[in-house]
Amino acid sequence: MRHDTVHNPNHRIGQLLIESGIISQEQLNIALKHQSHCEERIGSVLLRLGYLNTETLLEFLRKHFGTPSLDLYSIHIAPSVLNALTLEQMKSLQALPIIPSTKGLFVAMADPNNIKAVNELEFILGRKVEPVAVPHIQMEAVFRYIENRGGLITTTLSGEDVEKEQPEGVMPDNLELKKLIAQLMEKNASDLLISAGVPPCLKLNNEIIRLPGLDLIPAEVEQIAKELMTEQQFQEFLEKGELDFGLSSPTAGRFRVNAYRQRGSISLAIRNIVEDIPTLASCGLPDWLEEFITRPQGLILITGPTGHGKSTSLAALINLINTKRKCNIITIEDPIEFLHKHKMSNINQREVGRDTPSFHEGLSHIFRQAPDVIMIGEMRDPESFEIAIRAAETGHLVVSTMHANSSTTAIERIIEIFPPEKQQQIRIQLAEVFLVVINQRLIARMKGAGRALAYEKLINTPRIRNMIREGKTYNIRAIFKHSATEYQPMEVSLNNLVRRGEITLEEGIKYSENPIAFKEMSGKSP
Repeated sequence: MRHDTVHNPNHRIGQLLIESGIISQEQLNIALKHQSHCEERIGSVLLRLGYLNTETLLEFLRKHFGTPSLDLYSIHIAPSVLNALTLEQMKSLQALPIIPSTKGLFVAMADPNNIKAVNELEFILGRKVEPVAVPHIQMEAVFRYIENRGGLITTTLSGEDVEKEQPEGVMPDNLELKKLIAQLMEKNASDLLISAGVPPCLKLNNEIIRLPGLDLIPAEVEQIAKELMTEQQFQEFLEKGELDFGLSSPTAGRFRVNAYRQRGSISLAIRNIVEDIPTLASCGLPDWLEEFITRPQGLILITGPTGHGKSTSLAALINLINTKRKCNIITIEDPIEFLHKHKMSNINQREVGRDTPSFHEGLSHIFRQAPDVIMIGEMRDPESFEIAIRAAETGHLVVSTMHANSSTTAIERIIEIFPPEKQQQIRIQLAEVFLVVINQRLIARMKGAGRALAYEKLINTPRIRNMIREGKTYNIRAIFKHSATEYQPMEVSLNNLVRRGEITLEEGIKYSENPIAFKEMSGKSP
C-alpha cells in the first residue's frame, strides 16, 4: 500500500485529503474503486460522489499546488483568448487559456506544476503563462463542450452553459434496478414507482401498472435508495425527509428521482426525462399558439392537473420562441426537464436548488438579467405571481404553468391567492396582461397507443378583459359555452378526438365538464 501511495498520484492525493481531514479512509476506498473503472482523476470522482464540494476541492488545489484555483463553471472566456490554442493542443497539454494577465496569459491546468507543459505553452503562445489550478472534471467538460461545437468557439464561452450539459449523476450498477429502468423505457412509461408493500410499478397513460414480482420490504427500498444516492445526498435525505436529484446513464438516458418518506419507510419516484425537445405538433397543441409567442409582452399560461403534460407543452412553446425569435430567454425550473440549446435566441436555464434557492429568489433578481422572455416552471406563491404580472406589464413575455381545473378557474386562482385588499388591483392588472390560457388533459388513446391531448382555450379580448375587470369571470363559460373566438370549451376538443377515432366516447365523458352537452355534440344523445 505504501508503494502504491508513493507512485500512484490518485492514492497520494487521496492520502493528502485524508490527512487534511476533508475525507475519510472509507470514502477514499469507495472513490478508488469507482476510479478504477473510469479515467477520471480521484478529485473528480470524489466530487461526483458528493464526498467533496467544488469550493473544498478548489481550496485544496490552491494549497496543494501553491497557485490560484478557479471554478471553470463560474467564468466566461472570450473566443479570442480561447482560440489561442487548438482543441488538440488543449487536450494534449491539459491546458485551457482563460484570461489575459498583465504579464501574459492565465491558463487553467489540472496539473499547474507540470513544468514541461508550461514551457511548451509559453513556446506556442509566445508569452508568459500563469497557471491556475482547476478540477480535472471541469477541464474535460469544457473540452467536450468545444468538441460538440466542431472544435472551435466563435462566441463567448459560458461556464454555466458548459455545466448544464454535464450528467447529473451516474446510474448504479444494480442488475435488478437496470431491469426496472429497461422496462420503464421499453413500455414508454412516464415513471417508475418503488414503495414498500407492493411490487415496483410503472405509471403508463396516467395509470399504475404493477410489475411481476414479490412485494418489496422497507429494507429493500432503502437499499435501492442508497445505491441511487451519494453518501452526501443520503445524509441530506435523512435530514429533510425528501430529496430531488438527477441521474444519467449513457445507454438509458436522463432521469429525475424524488425520494420521500411514507409511514416510516422510503418511497421513490423515478421519472424518465425525454431528451427530444417537443414541438406544438408532437404535443397536439394548435398551430395558432404560434402567433402569441411573437408578442413582445404578456402572460401565457398552461394549466391543468398534475401529470397532464403541462411541462411538455411549456417546453414546446419555449422551443418555438427559441427557433423563431432573436431574444434572451431566462427560465426558472424545478427541476429542469428539457435541456434547450441556443438557437436564434440565447436561453439560460436556472434550476431551483442548484442555480437559485427558490422560485421567488430567482424571480426577484430576474430583471437584472436582461430577459425578453421569462419562463417560470410553475407559479406557486403570491410573490411569484406578482413578479410575473409585473414582468408582463413591463415589456416581457412570461410563459408559465399552474394547477387549475379550467382556464377560468386559473384566472380566479391567481386573484384569490392575494389578500383581499390587493385582489381588485391584481384583477385589473391581470385583465390587461394575460394573452391566452390553455387548460389541458391527456386522455388514453384507443387500443393503448399513448395519450391524446384535449384542451380548453381562453384568449384575451375586450369582452373577456371587461368580464375579468368586473369580477364576472365565472360568467365566461356560460356565455361562450358553444365556443367562440375567445373561448373554446374542453368538449369541442374532446369531440374532435372522438370523431377522429383517437379516443372513445367513454374516455371523453370522463373529462367532460358537461357530459350531456358532450354527448349531444358527439351525436350520441339518448
